[in-house]
Amino acid sequence: MSSFSSHQLSGLVGQFHVRGTVASVMPFGSGHINDTYRVQIDKPGERSYLLQRVNHHVFSDVPAVMENIRLVTGHLRAKYRANGDSDERLLDRKVLTLIPTKTDQFFYRDEQGNFWRMFVLLENTRSYDIVGTPKQAREGGRAFGQFQRLLSDLDAALIREVLPDFHHIGRRLDKLHRAVTADAVQRCRRVGEELAFISKRERRMHTVLQLADSGELPVRIIHNDTKFNNVLLDEEDRLQCVIDLDTVMPGYVAYDFGDAIRTIINRAAEDEADLRRIALNIPLFEAYTEGYFEEAHPFLTVGEVDSLMEGVLLLPYMQAVRFLTDFLEGDHYFKTHHPDHNLQRARAQLKLVERLEAEEPALLGIINRVKSRYGIN
Repeated sequence: MSSFSSHQLSGLVGQFHVRGTVASVMPFGSGHINDTYRVQIDKPGERSYLLQRVNHHVFSDVPAVMENIRLVTGHLRAKYRANGDSDERLLDRKVLTLIPTKTDQFFYRDEQGNFWRMFVLLENTRSYDIVGTPKQAREGGRAFGQFQRLLSDLDAALIREVLPDFHHIGRRLDKLHRAVTADAVQRCRRVGEELAFISKRERRMHTVLQLADSGELPVRIIHNDTKFNNVLLDEEDRLQCVIDLDTVMPGYVAYDFGDAIRTIINRAAEDEADLRRIALNIPLFEAYTEGYFEEAHPFLTVGEVDSLMEGVLLLPYMQAVRFLTDFLEGDHYFKTHHPDHNLQRARAQLKLVERLEAEEPALLGIINRVKSRYGIN
């Protein structure tokens, strides 16, 4: 985390409409993209805040990011109100609440060119890097299904593509092929098996894009980063709020479903070195799918439901392509802890793809059973 003095941080807080006097500003969380601080107010019972420095090297158009978040959180809040949720304090627990600056903007740019924003801190919530129970998985499915459903009537054309082609497998593969051709750090000779595995599956991995190009998949507003720790649960592991909205963009529901399953179903770590330990937790897949359909079934089309399994296979495959590309380019994008870390990550994700392929009939059976409950045929 970048170093800012207490005086600097207090001055930054003073740029926003906060209630009360600041008691402390302390580093908060363990995010790798943005710098986050907890702002404690010197008044019993008053809410706390999160102050964040947005990484403008990753997100080059911060105003567009913030406008997306403003539109999405405003729409979600309006939908909850329309459904009878009128208590603003309760709404602050269901939707991220942006705090405006004293000039009525939703970000502040300091003299060094840093971009800052502020949210209400959601107290008494928890997030998990690893899903431990079917209840947690089900609530995660409900969270992202509800998120998509409530945004399904917001015009996707209003949302800016702040990370162009983020889940476009064609672009990701093109970049991998260029990295192979360049072989900038002389590593291609070590990844022949991985490249062959990827090449063998290229055609199928374009299925979602082909369905979209043929008009069978509508463009939706999706989260684009549905790892499980982007869901906050309450102390009893019930859904509270979807967070980390920087990547919200137009896309296809299969992307969000597939990325969530990628992080939930794997019994091992994303970068597991012992590939024998990579196995599927199918009960968690079933629980997530049930929760997802519970919330999402009213808006899903038959084509979207049929695309979900394609997303399950695509997202770990795409993540492997990204890791392998970075390995071949010299490890510029992802933080690594040893020289072969990105290769280790790529191999783990490819093994996950292999495991998912082996269990595809069983996973499809679960999707089909759940969808039939809601009359989707």
